[in-house]
Amino acid sequence: MLVKAFPVIDTAATGDNIRRLRQARGLSVRDLQSYFGFEEPRAIYKWQKGECLPTVDNLYALGTLLEVPMEQILVPLQMNTNTKKEQQTSVCCSHHLPVYRVQRMRCEKNWVPPMVPSSSGPVPGLGTRAAA
Repeated sequence: MLVKAFPVIDTAATGDNIRRLRQARGLSVRDLQSYFGFEEPRAIYKWQKGECLPTVDNLYALGTLLEVPMEQILVPLQMNTNTKKEQQTSVCCSHHLPVYRVQRMRCEKNWVPPMVPSSSGPVPGLGTRAAA
């Protein structure tokens, strides 16, 4: 069966795009920091480096500030769109989601990677927030 490929966001290209759009509007990183009410500009630098993506509400606000729709901020990963797929036998339908979740959690303040015990020793899990 021919199906469309699962859409994945290219975080590095999206970060470059955020930087380009910000600079085109004559805005500094400090301007964005002030607009979002962040204590530090770290999150904005992480977006621009492609280390993580803005949350949906921050992406919406960023689109409003930069005067572009959210779809023009996000850059899709270039993939073959007409791929033949066999029926998956695994429980999880998307192998992309756990990777995004880990990237997303690394952007959150106080995130620490937990260790999940396994028969072969500890393995990094999906993550949790550190206790405050």
